[in-house]
Amino acid sequence: MSEHIVWHPSSITKTDRQKLNRHKSFVLWFTGLSGSGKSTLANEVDRQLYSMGVRSYVLDGDNIRHGLNKGLGFSKEDRVENIRRIGEVSRLFVDSGMVVLTAFISPFREDRNRVRELFEPGEFIEVFVDCPLEVCEMRDVKGLYKKARRGEIREFTGVDSPYEAPNAPELLIDTSESSVGDSARRVIRYLQNNGLIGMNNDIS
Repeated sequence: MSEHIVWHPSSITKTDRQKLNRHKSFVLWFTGLSGSGKSTLANEVDRQLYSMGVRSYVLDGDNIRHGLNKGLGFSKEDRVENIRRIGEVSRLFVDSGMVVLTAFISPFREDRNRVRELFEPGEFIEVFVDCPLEVCEMRDVKGLYKKARRGEIREFTGVDSPYEAPNAPELLIDTSESSVGDSARRVIRYLQNNGLIGMNNDIS
């Protein structure tokens, strides 16, 4: 980065925007294997937040690779850069006073921890969408695991590239044992119990 680039603070602060929105801003970082249900769960949580009047937005892995990260592949280096960019975008969303939900495999623990460091305490909520590999492969609606097993896709997480599970996520949800609706309600309860949102969305 050039030494001539300077961060320009906004005249409207994050706290100002949170007060206007009547809820706090934070990132829900959904991580897990392909097929674990990250996007499905993130979108259901988003739907429930919307019904409560919470301003939120989902950043989905596939969608981001259509635009912002279009030029990135799936090598370890590109995956690291993919998550770095998403972390920075998420920080902007949180600064704008919104709730951002990210649905990315984000397989490497170090990368997720690096993103966590971008946020103030309590603003980064890691949701480990845990699901047995065999269940993820059974779901495999895109046929990605089959292609990876045949060697048509290289560096595929869970097959020939590792997934490093979180050591201490704020939430662990096994989507093989609970429905999407129940899983989403667990996330909502966590947010309410920790004062991030409320029944009236008032900031304490």
